[in-house]
Amino acid sequence: MVALLVTHTLVNQSLAHNSIVLLGDSLSASYGMSEDEGWVWLLNEQLEQEKADYRIINASISGETTGGGLARLPGILDKNEVDYLLVELGGNDGLRGFPPKLIKNNLLQIIQLAKQKNVQVILSEVQIPPNYGPRYNKMFAEVFRSAASETQITLIPFFIANVATDPSLMQADGIHPTKQAQPMLAKTMKQHLDPIFQEKK
Repeated sequence: MVALLVTHTLVNQSLAHNSIVLLGDSLSASYGMSEDEGWVWLLNEQLEQEKADYRIINASISGETTGGGLARLPGILDKNEVDYLLVELGGNDGLRGFPPKLIKNNLLQIIQLAKQKNVQVILSEVQIPPNYGPRYNKMFAEVFRSAASETQITLIPFFIANVATDPSLMQADGIHPTKQAQPMLAKTMKQHLDPIFQEKK
């Protein structure tokens, strides 16, 4: 699945000035639907139509953790021409109750690896269900803010936050957005990413 997504995007990114590798989990890997129904595919199609300055190379895998992303990143950076790295990881770490310190350390290493390749990093905030308790949830949320602040990278809001509060837009597991929600997610992510590239013009 990932290979097909990457191939599709590489074929079409020639029109764009900036390539973004998305290092994510099932929220970005078309979980429970076909690839061309997921928000990344939908967003890339819109960007192509608009002749936008960026495209997304989707390197997301369902079930991915920050540790898994860190292990895969060197190979991804070696195989693709990358201008930006968008990191959408941490949710599976949180659901498994991993120590926030470990999650942050993995994210910092991911950011450092990208910077060593002169790749600019965008980090997405991540939220987990409240049943993990206020203390853990607070520590978990702080991981993303502090990692972005310490490394002086761009932090964007959790892109499924609005969808996640509407049960009709979530799959039966209560974690993954439905096919019907994907256009909304594409719109939300575009709203987060567009200003980054508009500032560069």
